[in-house]
Amino acid sequence: MCGIIGIAGQGAVAPALYDALTILQHRGQDAAGIATLDGYQIKLHKGSGLVRDVFAPEQMADLTGRVGIGHVRYPTAGRDDSSESQPFYVNSPYGIALGHNGNLTNTRELTQELFDSDRRHLNTRSDSELLLNVLAHELQKQTPLRLEAEHIFTAVDRVYQRCEGAYSAIALICGHGVLGFRDPFGIRPMVLGYREGKKGKEYAIASESVALDVLGFTLLRDLRPGESVFISLEGELYSHVSDSRKELTPCIFEYVYFARPDSLVDDISVYKARLRMGQALARKIIRERPDHDIDVVIPVPDTSRTAALPLAYDLNVKYREGFIKNRYIGRTFIMPGQKLRKKSVRQKLNAIDLEFRKKNVLIVDDSIVRGTTSKKIIQMAREAGARKVYFASASPPVRYPNIYGIDMPAPEELIAAGRNEQEIQEELGADWLIYQDLPDLITACREGNELIRQFDTSCFSGEYVTGVKDGYLEHLREQRSDKAKKKRRLKSTAQAVV
Repeated sequence: MCGIIGIAGQGAVAPALYDALTILQHRGQDAAGIATLDGYQIKLHKGSGLVRDVFAPEQMADLTGRVGIGHVRYPTAGRDDSSESQPFYVNSPYGIALGHNGNLTNTRELTQELFDSDRRHLNTRSDSELLLNVLAHELQKQTPLRLEAEHIFTAVDRVYQRCEGAYSAIALICGHGVLGFRDPFGIRPMVLGYREGKKGKEYAIASESVALDVLGFTLLRDLRPGESVFISLEGELYSHVSDSRKELTPCIFEYVYFARPDSLVDDISVYKARLRMGQALARKIIRERPDHDIDVVIPVPDTSRTAALPLAYDLNVKYREGFIKNRYIGRTFIMPGQKLRKKSVRQKLNAIDLEFRKKNVLIVDDSIVRGTTSKKIIQMAREAGARKVYFASASPPVRYPNIYGIDMPAPEELIAAGRNEQEIQEELGADWLIYQDLPDLITACREGNELIRQFDTSCFSGEYVTGVKDGYLEHLREQRSDKAKKKRRLKSTAQAVV
């Protein structure tokens, strides 16, 4: 999961891109990058770390131009280092920089195609570089005297035919403008906005609407499945929907965890969806244990607060803030490596003993993935003096790998894989474990937009809307499990020492 932003403006665009990336920082904390277009030259700076650490004033000063794109990275594949920071760049044709959110599922076939047929070389393991080279090759096949929007859309249509999986991408095409496109199922989010500048209309494309809000852009709409939009250097907006488009199937985990609550994703308020998740959980608790002995509801900050509030209200029990969060620690779920996740839980959260002492506590979190954080939190609650510790997840058990850009690659790393709820409860050390039912989660999200008939729920249901080729899940485990990543890091360190 990554965050992307593209702006075609009337003045210097780098400061706005920087501000947008700080707003999208929750989508990726591994690396950041900005590419701008100044005349016929693409200026690019990127590196590992948070946005504030990657860009110094002197580097921002070099990012001149009124058109540009930005990216924050959350690693799912490849190496966890600066070589895979985005945007990626190729100099032919025209010069193209691209940032990508999602994951391609036919990378092995595409890599071979690019080498054998397209005569293109890949320098990293990143599927984003792969996507960029497919786009570049298809653009190169369009050989008009002047590249027009229709030629760009023809190239993107070919990308849809060749690239499988989930992808929202933004590309900066030297001498032409900004291109944004969303995969045929619309799994990964992408929105379009505009604002009236002093010299004319300006457009922006982003992962979430909140980035547009902060920059003063008006949300026009979400990109449709299989839609591409192109904004020329003259400020003209063009759009095209491919014949490859499918039924809109957005990722439901955006509403559970990834998106900010103040965002709209496919016309659904993330905030209201999370409120409804809490209400559904309350109904389940009342249904299963009408005589429950819960004294207090305590959320795990920050994403679960929205669900915990209506849950406490509907149960008619107290809501309290029992954990204080260290704002300077990143989101533990998206941290690379189990050892780092375990260490960061204690650094990230501290319990207020008074809220736990001699009470039956219901702790609410948005999800339970590996179980690392949940187990530690339950232990912290007991150490703070809780009599009983109940634990509620606003989403169902995560039992299956996610192949669309979320770091859930290996079933053995998921606490719910191969276990029933009683076994998970015992593994976590909770006195009672309550999971959201999948139909209730779907209803909670779908109430915001009744036109959406289905969501990608693959990590809960094991049903992959794009299909999965034989051997792909095994290949994914080999490439993206914590064990595989650790092996690559050790190899990289050894090579550096030599």
